[in-house]
Amino acid sequence: MKPILSVFTLLICNLIFSQNSTLDVKHLNIEEGIALSGYDPVSYFLLNEPKLGDKKLSVKHQGVIYHFSSQKNKEIFLKSPASYLPQYGGWCAFAMGDYGEKVEVNPKTFKIVDGKLYLFYNSLLNNTLKSWNKNEKKLKAQADKNWKTITK
Repeated sequence: MKPILSVFTLLICNLIFSQNSTLDVKHLNIEEGIALSGYDPVSYFLLNEPKLGDKKLSVKHQGVIYHFSSQKNKEIFLKSPASYLPQYGGWCAFAMGDYGEKVEVNPKTFKIVDGKLYLFYNSLLNNTLKSWNKNEKKLKAQADKNWKTITK
């Protein structure tokens, strides 16, 4: 009876995890299932600059496709995917903190803080990273609260 119970428990956990993953995807800044406009999430951390990934070197993680610029970066990601995912679902960190909205980003405008990737809107004369830097602590705290509300 124990093996049947264990299998049943695993199936239930898998079902719950799968449903949560699918529900979370609706909150993410993705286009045609692809995150970061095709940029390699690991490159932000290793090179301190975003590099476009190759669709031949892609991974689907929790329903989202990530492209990588090298096999090495792909392998690094697979060891600890959560370490490389952008905060606030890939939406603009400043907008999330300032007024709790999902705003598009320029994937080349980013900041890594405490090992986490934050992306920002940057177009024409409006680079929200500059505004974020002026009041980062307060904006980050508010963004964290706003993101929890959005993803409930």
